[in-house]
Amino acid sequence: MTIDFTTEALSLTTELRDLRRELHRNPELGLELPYTQKMILDALEGLPLEITTGQGLNSVVAVLRGGKPGPTILLRGDMDALPVEEATGLDYASTNGNMHACGHDLHVTGLVGAAKLLSAHQAELAGTVAFMFQPGEEGQGGAKIMLEEGMFESIGATPDAAYAIHVAPGVPGTFVSRPGTVMAGANTLHVTMHGKGGHSSRPEDSTDPIRPLMEFGQALYSMITGSFSVFDPIVAEVTQLEAGNAVNIIPATAKLGASVRTLSAESTTKFPVLATQLAQSIAAAHGCTAEVVWNEQYPVTINDAQETEFVAATLKDTFGAERYVQAPDPVMGSEDFSFVLNEVPGAFLFFFVSPEGVDPATAATNHSPEVLFDDAHLPDQAAALATLAWARSLRG
Repeated sequence: MTIDFTTEALSLTTELRDLRRELHRNPELGLELPYTQKMILDALEGLPLEITTGQGLNSVVAVLRGGKPGPTILLRGDMDALPVEEATGLDYASTNGNMHACGHDLHVTGLVGAAKLLSAHQAELAGTVAFMFQPGEEGQGGAKIMLEEGMFESIGATPDAAYAIHVAPGVPGTFVSRPGTVMAGANTLHVTMHGKGGHSSRPEDSTDPIRPLMEFGQALYSMITGSFSVFDPIVAEVTQLEAGNAVNIIPATAKLGASVRTLSAESTTKFPVLATQLAQSIAAAHGCTAEVVWNEQYPVTINDAQETEFVAATLKDTFGAERYVQAPDPVMGSEDFSFVLNEVPGAFLFFFVSPEGVDPATAATNHSPEVLFDDAHLPDQAAALATLAWARSLRG
């Protein structure tokens, strides 16, 4: 049985727009999003859903059990905003110092729309659809926490497939994804050089930790080009430096922080080993010691090849071949839907929603205080999620 969710979603246009704009006016950060959670629960009220809320975070898992046997499909939308002062000039702009600068307000709204569309066809639905409303994507690893709290147990099964849509500036109405690695892993590197402090006029009586730290910062880039394949690239940027409080004192320690993006598990494992060896050898040459801390924040986001092929075929059939594009390369940003895709075959895709009149080539990007997302595309976003779940349920 085929259902035209794109047409049905048009009846939700005003409702979805109003919900998105209310979410946009009231952005919340991190894992505690009580108002956002309440808006989701209010929007889902009256639907035939089994709802579970999180314990250590304000998550919502809503489960729709179809009237026919079939697979379990998970659809995800993240909820949290960013600590960004909004500068869009929109009449529904946030004024609380935070901003939905990554479009998570649209993700929540699109997922609510999908829940409404699928709930209207519960009797004909084959299997189960779980709607995952997730806090803490922007660095707190909310997806991992939801898994650890037993999300699959609340659903009643490990899903057979999982899908998520992320909005971005670009040619309006275009869906973009790729099989295999679609987004990088996010990691942090912190190096502390320990020396011996003293007076700046007598460096011979001290062991300056700043010199080996500066040398390490430069050597790090050479290490990448000399030790890693150009076909498995790494982006590493030193973003933090800390040493001393007074200009006439040689400090006892100097610190460096770097963001490291990797595109494979192999590079993620190899990088800290080489970075530690490099830091320790440079430190020793200067009479210092090095302390290295490596944190794997988010794994590489890897799309299942068969699920991505299914997504591409389904969206082309639903919206037209011209509205789906296969990305040639991964994105070096990161995404904690990777934790779900480590457990479940599925696909993560982008949906371009720049407003008409905004040049996609020069549009402000995600995380910018000026980024604009057009909520006129919400019906298609909801329909895409609902269609993927419905079509995948028919495959068994």
